[in-house]
Amino acid sequence: MSATTKYEDIPLNKFHVRVAIAGSGGQFSDGFVLGIVGIVLASAKDDLQLTPLLIGMLGAATLGGLFLGALITGPVADRMGRSKIFRFDMLFIALCSLSQFFVQEAWQLLVIRLIIGLLLGADYVVSKTLVTEHAPRHFRGRLLSLLAVAWAAGYVFAYLAGFLLSSLGDEPWRYMLIASAIPELLVFAVRLGVPESPLWLVRHGKVSQAAAIVRRVAGPNVEPPPVTAAVSTVRTQSRYTELFSPIYRRRTIVGIVFYVCQVIPYFALGTFSPLVMSSLGVTNSLAAGALYNVFLLTGAILGLVVVDRLSRRSFLISTFFTGAVFLAALVLLAPLSPIIAVILFASFALILAAAANLEFIYPPELFPTEVRGSGMGLVTAGSRLGSATSTFLLPIVVAGAGINTALFACVGVLLIGGIVCWLWAPETRRESFVAMDATADAGIGLPGDSTALAEEPKGSSEPIMRNQTR
Repeated sequence: MSATTKYEDIPLNKFHVRVAIAGSGGQFSDGFVLGIVGIVLASAKDDLQLTPLLIGMLGAATLGGLFLGALITGPVADRMGRSKIFRFDMLFIALCSLSQFFVQEAWQLLVIRLIIGLLLGADYVVSKTLVTEHAPRHFRGRLLSLLAVAWAAGYVFAYLAGFLLSSLGDEPWRYMLIASAIPELLVFAVRLGVPESPLWLVRHGKVSQAAAIVRRVAGPNVEPPPVTAAVSTVRTQSRYTELFSPIYRRRTIVGIVFYVCQVIPYFALGTFSPLVMSSLGVTNSLAAGALYNVFLLTGAILGLVVVDRLSRRSFLISTFFTGAVFLAALVLLAPLSPIIAVILFASFALILAAAANLEFIYPPELFPTEVRGSGMGLVTAGSRLGSATSTFLLPIVVAGAGINTALFACVGVLLIGGIVCWLWAPETRRESFVAMDATADAGIGLPGDSTALAEEPKGSSEPIMRNQTR
């Protein structure tokens, strides 16, 4: 290995895979926790005397907790580091998951689901941030896509687990709720010993610790991230205020809008897929819902395959508009045949799940190290506010205005996302975090905001790859 190899340009090794698996396990657990709620609510409706209002609140509780947890954790992870939260949050989530077995009233489950959401929000921030900062930049897309595949797998597995556990005991929903504790405890064991991000350590004056971690995980001939600014710089504004300063404002807006516009239809339609299918005249709505979930997982795998073959920008824009076309076609053509409705719904799920890979890749690439955790917190919080609101409102809208109104609203959301990304989304696929940190410190703008891909730094171990799609 060359003595001039930069830490972010080293070849993929076992350590990177371990960190990606550790991050992916958390996302699998998160997908399971969110995916199981729809089946649980249907099973527990009589036992917990759930009204439509309570069903909406329980469906949105974890997402609401995610909003608060991400918002709180972002600045904490930027100030105190990522690894401590990353190592231990899954243990607390597992304990909360197990406590769900003993609930007797709906409000008790509501409180626990809200707490689980808070902890998952923290994990969203630190998992994506830590995996991003450890990953070699030429493999960032594929490693972070593993998190997306794991999330979709957890979401789909929850549906399957709910089906398998549906006949267990008099109150099978209790077993459905605690099932997520198994992967959460396994992930906790895997995460023990995962080190802090060298990028974060260097930015906070812990250069020797960063160098020691780099030697341990990459070898003695790899250069740790350089110090790009004085570590004693005094911050005169909060990190969230800084994210809306001129240098970051456009990226912050793009991150929030793209994420919100993806998750609103994803969660609203995914959580209540049996309701959507039955409203469209599909008699076997549970089977159609299962097909929808299988296509979610297939789409996530498809996204993993293509994510580093396309520019981030073109992937974003094309999937927004293609998803809108499929969903509009579903509304217009579903009356012709239940088979057409199922095919279009599944195709929409495929496109949306492939695009969801970018929820794990794009936001952490938008921000430099000093505010990456805060940027992830703000973007994630915005997305979860949108998904919680849509999950709460969808059954109410369907009951009051009909399924077509709800679906056309989702079409409008997708079109808004596509237009905003077409106007403002920067390209980040080959962006160097070291270069991003240096230009952010200098206040001269971020390299990915230009119309071309960021230049490779001198001494890079791989050739420059230009964006030929824009």
